[in-house]
Amino acid sequence: MFQIKTFNAIAQEGMSRFDEDNYQVNQSETPDGIILRSQKLHDYEFPESVLGVARAGAGTNNIPVEECTEKGIVVFNTPGANANAVKELVIASLLLSVRPIIQGAIWVQDLTGSNIEEQVEANKKQFAGNELEGKKLGVIGLGSIGAMVANDAYRLGMEVIGYDPHVSVDTAWSISRRVKRATEINEIFSTCDFITVHVPLLEQTRNLISDKELAMMKPTTKLFNFSRGEIVDPEAVLKAVNDGYLAGFTTDFADERLLNNEKILVLPHLGASTEEAEINCAKMAARTLKKFLETGTIKRSVNFPTVEMAFYSPYRITIINRNVPNMLGQISSTIAAAEINIDNMINRGRGEYAYTLVDVNETDEAKLANVVSLLEQNSDVIRVRTIKNTETSY
Repeated sequence: MFQIKTFNAIAQEGMSRFDEDNYQVNQSETPDGIILRSQKLHDYEFPESVLGVARAGAGTNNIPVEECTEKGIVVFNTPGANANAVKELVIASLLLSVRPIIQGAIWVQDLTGSNIEEQVEANKKQFAGNELEGKKLGVIGLGSIGAMVANDAYRLGMEVIGYDPHVSVDTAWSISRRVKRATEINEIFSTCDFITVHVPLLEQTRNLISDKELAMMKPTTKLFNFSRGEIVDPEAVLKAVNDGYLAGFTTDFADERLLNNEKILVLPHLGASTEEAEINCAKMAARTLKKFLETGTIKRSVNFPTVEMAFYSPYRITIINRNVPNMLGQISSTIAAAEINIDNMINRGRGEYAYTLVDVNETDEAKLANVVSLLEQNSDVIRVRTIKNTETSY
């Protein structure tokens, strides 16, 4: 029986994937898996029982990923599950940046008298805007969200240019061939009328756009940040809009410094706030964590490599270890010394850590427990567990 702990409200459509025959939810303080949305876990004392943490969302800044990695806890996210919701908000914000729709709607509410229609016709000129068609949009980061924004902006008639030195093969196939590719990020900064950022928050992307980058932009450029607040330097943006060399800034991350400025639109982190996105994220998080707990498969992890292998043997041994030379040899020799036959084996490394799946033709649980004990004695091994194949009878 696996124990699952949740933080925040997780959509039932996702939690229902944990069948009652094999899972209990929020009934133990020593869970095997954790699912959360925005809860911060940096001060959370992880029980030794925790094997995996799944975040129903793309960002994992609320999870101490490095600490989890050192403890052999696999951290998952749900890239792409909320991409459509964020994409729609970005497109809406592009439209709002050129058409004063909100201002006009507020103005109408204050009208009085019997000739409101005449007042509207006489004063609507003050809300005249511009069109997106024919304007140039730069998209920095062509992941799930950036690719969708680029494609839809092109369909609106915009000229779209994208920059991403690390675009995946899957994403490359999904991007319209009419989206142009920038080989240097500075090409985006210096030529585009609108710039939208869709990159993860890493040390090298913190303040990706600051004084230097803003100075390259045309004074008519409008900037959008629906990625993470720290990607764009707020002080630099304030100076740019106040000094007139940035036309506008829209962000989904509230910052007191950016409030009450007519050139800045601050949204209350609405990017993934749709019922559909929450359901999609919950389903993906539950499915990923369930697969990991039951088979050891790692997919969509932010701290360990993707490792998948068909499971046909009676038992599977999973090993998380430091990525040092000859670990595969040590693992296989330890298992062989315990007189256990290896049916299949796969190993993948990621940075300083590696993950190995070993399928064994063995049903003697005492022998399996012994080999786990032997593997755990290796100082470079962080975590070992055995998984019984419940799909086939032996």
